[in-house]
Amino acid sequence: MNIAGSLLRFWFEPAPAFRLGLLRAAIGSYALWYVATRRDLIASLASGDSELFEPVGIARLLDAPLPPSVVDWVVLATVAAGIPFVLGLFYRISGPAFALLLMATLCYRNSWSMVFHMHNALVLHVLVLGAARAADGFSIDAIRRRMGLCLRAPPGLQEDAAFGWPVRLICMITALQYFLAGVAKVAGPQGLEWAAGSVLRDQVAVNAIRSEVLSGSTMPLSYTLHEWTWLYGVIGIGTLALELGAPVAVLWRRSAWTWAILTFAMHWGIFAIMGIKFRYHLAGIIFLTFFPVEKPLGWLRCSASTPSEAPVRRAAAHDRAA
Repeated sequence: MNIAGSLLRFWFEPAPAFRLGLLRAAIGSYALWYVATRRDLIASLASGDSELFEPVGIARLLDAPLPPSVVDWVVLATVAAGIPFVLGLFYRISGPAFALLLMATLCYRNSWSMVFHMHNALVLHVLVLGAARAADGFSIDAIRRRMGLCLRAPPGLQEDAAFGWPVRLICMITALQYFLAGVAKVAGPQGLEWAAGSVLRDQVAVNAIRSEVLSGSTMPLSYTLHEWTWLYGVIGIGTLALELGAPVAVLWRRSAWTWAILTFAMHWGIFAIMGIKFRYHLAGIIFLTFFPVEKPLGWLRCSASTPSEAPVRRAAAHDRAA
């Protein structure tokens, strides 16, 4: 068995340019919305006491907090770069620009108050997209090329490894994030006992009390299910299985689909019981790379094809059938 060849086929499995473009638009839209709706929050944090500033990520390059006006301009620049990123306009510039600005903005935001680890996957996903040819099949740039408004020849919409490796890498980044979360649980003070019903139940109870004291609200299910220790045991074992098994699950397409659906359901379960909002996960956008998202929009993909591309697509379909 040729292990090197298998690894190459795994990492560089061809994928449609249209799929990568849809993923860019979906993930980019979420990132753009997230930053735009938190401009006031970031401005408020940037105006806080400098002693509260504990830089993380690339913000470690700073010796002191930036002036609030500069921070606001960075946020505005991030939003401004995010619009062409989502549209796929001038992507050779807007792709890397938005990815780097998003990383800078969220690193700086996390340098105040608590660190939101949920940002890690989003930033890494956008960085991969910003470095990839994510605007070749579904973008304004692609439309401009098909209309002959630029000199570079329009790329075909057929599958290519150049559009497959970014999708694969994003899937693995997502899987490794969950794997590290599982390792952190097992390596913690409780070890494997974290999955025991009583330990997880007590953790949920502490979260409910803290939420009620600090914000005056809590999720009713956290009280309703408190005596159901056996259920928390099932939830704990299932959570560790999903997290520690994530890298293995993504190796096979059908198991990856099952893993993504179950993990998506897990996040809604966490929200229902504990009220914790992993917005990127609850929206399901983090899991889109595990699915052929272009298939439900096949009609749009076909309409985007130029007459010169039609024979290529028919020939490719004939080869696959053969």
